[in-house]
Amino acid sequence: MIYCVCDFCCGKKWLLLAPVFLFLLGLPVLSMAADAPADTESKLGLAPAGTLSPEWKPLLDATLSNWELWMGVPHKTVTGLPPGTPVSEDGHEGTPLGLNNDPLHVFTIQTDSGEPVLHITGQIFGGLTTLNSYSNYHFRCQVRWGQLKWEPKLKEKRDSGILYHCTGPHGAFWKVWKRCLEFQVQEADMGDLYCLSGTNADATVQHHDPKDPGNRSYDPAGTLEKVGGLPHLRGSFEVPNGEWNTLELYTLGQTSVAVVNGHVDMVLRNTMANIGNNRWVPLSSGQIQLQSEGAEIEYRRVEIQALKEYPPEIQAISKFTPAELAAH
Repeated sequence: MIYCVCDFCCGKKWLLLAPVFLFLLGLPVLSMAADAPADTESKLGLAPAGTLSPEWKPLLDATLSNWELWMGVPHKTVTGLPPGTPVSEDGHEGTPLGLNNDPLHVFTIQTDSGEPVLHITGQIFGGLTTLNSYSNYHFRCQVRWGQLKWEPKLKEKRDSGILYHCTGPHGAFWKVWKRCLEFQVQEADMGDLYCLSGTNADATVQHHDPKDPGNRSYDPAGTLEKVGGLPHLRGSFEVPNGEWNTLELYTLGQTSVAVVNGHVDMVLRNTMANIGNNRWVPLSSGQIQLQSEGAEIEYRRVEIQALKEYPPEIQAISKFTPAELAAH
């Protein structure tokens, strides 16, 4: 699934089935996006760049030294908050708790067999954000669901997310998350794309062959119309709840590939950001955020390394052209 989630969409998750729908929403078709101004980096509000090597760099430690925390607006059902803490009817309108203010310890580091594990209760919407921005990298982690669920998503699928190419101020979307692309981490939907608060991309996805529901085929030349016309059955690549899923993100320039448990799930081209007044600029770097979004979840083995080229097996599926890859 490919979704656009924008301030002008009233906080709802809209499925982009065709470029025509983009037009109706007031978004440009990306092939017609405006050229980037010379000061793209300053317009995007990028954090300092992180230095990456070909070796894996662990991002989790006992003190979360590579991260900062932004907490959103507690839902009205949340208990145990300090007196006078503002709450919200829907969990995203109102006054956010803000930077490094986590009174209920929604985000904590625990130790399992000697390695750090990030435990997220999900009780309040929030984002753990890398201090540095990154570009041209291979990111990977393992995730597994806990049991707890909270309002306003108590009756919905368990939900979290890996937000990447995060730029600009905290709280751009729902008073919580930055402008970004999202590698969806949700029950039966891992690997989906969400575009938050003014981002977009051209996408081709894995889909089922309607004549053979047991076969997931890949259509790297497909259009959004064609993909949208086929049934999407997410979850084929996920393990049962309580077990560890391995999620990987490859990104070079304005391209990226989402991999779920070793299977390519989403391929993006022409990643872009809206910097205002309908001016779209290339989006190829930014911070990484891990979401708290109403469900208990754990992350471990969160690490990143420099990427100079896609592995042959990824390139064979994505079929990026030399021109696309030369852009980075």
